[in-house]
Amino acid sequence: MPSDMHPGSAPAAAKLPLPPMSWDAWGDPALAKPLSDDIKALLEQLLGVSGPDGSAPTADEVVLRPSALPEQDLSALARIVGEWNVSAADADRLPRAGGKSTPDLLRRRSREPQNAPDAVVLPGTEEEIAAVLAHCSRRRIAVVPFGGGTSVVGGVDPIRGAFTAVLSLDLRRFDALLALDEVSGEAVLGAGLTGPQAEELLAARGFELGHYPQSFRYATVGGFAATRSSGQNSAGYGRFDDMVRGLRVVTPAGALDLGRAPASAAGPDLRQLFIGSEGTLGVITAVRLRVHPLPAVKVHEAWSFPDFATGAAALRAVEQQGTGPTVLRLSDEIETGVNLAMTEKIGGDQVAAGCLAVTVFEGTDEQTRARHEATRAALLAAGGSSLGEEPAKAWEHGRFNAPYLRDALLDCGALCETLETATDWSNLAALKTAVTAALQGALQESGSTSLVMCHISHVYPTGASLYFTVLGAQQGDPIEQWAAAKQAACDAIMATGGTITHHHAVGADHRPWMAQEIGDLGVAILRAVKNTVDPAGILNPGKLIP
Repeated sequence: MPSDMHPGSAPAAAKLPLPPMSWDAWGDPALAKPLSDDIKALLEQLLGVSGPDGSAPTADEVVLRPSALPEQDLSALARIVGEWNVSAADADRLPRAGGKSTPDLLRRRSREPQNAPDAVVLPGTEEEIAAVLAHCSRRRIAVVPFGGGTSVVGGVDPIRGAFTAVLSLDLRRFDALLALDEVSGEAVLGAGLTGPQAEELLAARGFELGHYPQSFRYATVGGFAATRSSGQNSAGYGRFDDMVRGLRVVTPAGALDLGRAPASAAGPDLRQLFIGSEGTLGVITAVRLRVHPLPAVKVHEAWSFPDFATGAAALRAVEQQGTGPTVLRLSDEIETGVNLAMTEKIGGDQVAAGCLAVTVFEGTDEQTRARHEATRAALLAAGGSSLGEEPAKAWEHGRFNAPYLRDALLDCGALCETLETATDWSNLAALKTAVTAALQGALQESGSTSLVMCHISHVYPTGASLYFTVLGAQQGDPIEQWAAAKQAACDAIMATGGTITHHHAVGADHRPWMAQEIGDLGVAILRAVKNTVDPAGILNPGKLIP
């Protein structure tokens, strides 16, 4: 059963345990790194960025719109989950006021009144969740499931809409390793476990999940499932949805326990309705997952390719041959150069031009050696040059730290954001060109020069994902500036045959393109499922379903 959590060292005005990340930035403030004078000079030279206007507010200076939750509802919720597990205090509402996209962080820096959930609830059992949902359905109160708060697509925005109020349903108390079947290689994990917590519990038993997205340190098991997360080890272990063997979900219409066997022909796979449902159809409380023994050996090797097209062809050859690296990724020429200029050295002077690729191999000594040798042969045959292990080890050492650089860039007056998509190998170059042009054109219209970087982050036999990072100068209202650039990029994605999202999810930001993605009939099917499991429509309104 989930373990109880009690208030810890939160600020005096906060009643509940706080989310693990800063309220106005990514991650742990102790890991934040200010930009060096050399990088600031480079930004001014390339983008005309000279620093922000004014200072950002402190948490005490932020103005939240008052809670709209009636006192009678607050009391009723306290009777369900206990008075220590519900709060309408601003100090508890502010850290759950949204995710960690660039627009989210820019809003946190505003001195204008901000939206926030009207209250925060920390249930500890599925029965409590069911009771909360029943009460909110009767009282027309929206409910936003909340895990690590790492969404970058508006997935946890407290959208009240036509409802009386909106709650943040924090799942942190669902934080246990509930079962481990060492024979079958399956573990049941509570939805509130963060990536590091899950791996620590499994490692104590000699196992690993091996799911390492950039949000790994803070995102939760339930969030991984609800957003179809894809980790940096996906070449070896698959996406998170590949790992899911079963899950428990509490909906306003009742609870579901899905996934009776490794595979089944008993009709459509209902698990797939809730994997990727982003909290709109139910609250995921536990996930049964495929796990594997801790790898005995890890081998790293970095590669250089003369250009992105050559490198992409090499990655395609490796994936289609099935040589089995755990990590396989490729940065384009601009990303390779900018990363060298703006971060600590990842390869010394060896990576001076061209495109950097990273490979990592895990498993037994024999497996790792065989996979490494087969991949090496394929990459050499495709025109790659080995850079040895150090650049790959350096990438792995810093692979969760890029969002901290974004925070520093925003503080300096730069605009920095990411977006991603995926397509077939035959369409990869066209999609990359179209999205890059759309971003550059939109930012130029706003008065900013820009740098658009790209890397292949995940590979499949038939295609790959493209992950873009955009740098520009903040001009006018930077939230509106990015919204125009994001719209241009999303329009280009749809027009050029990509998917609106590969792993960031839909949330509120990508919702306008969902009808193009799945068609009007697909939208009608999602709405029909929503009406069945959530008749009052209280779960995460304004997300996913048009």
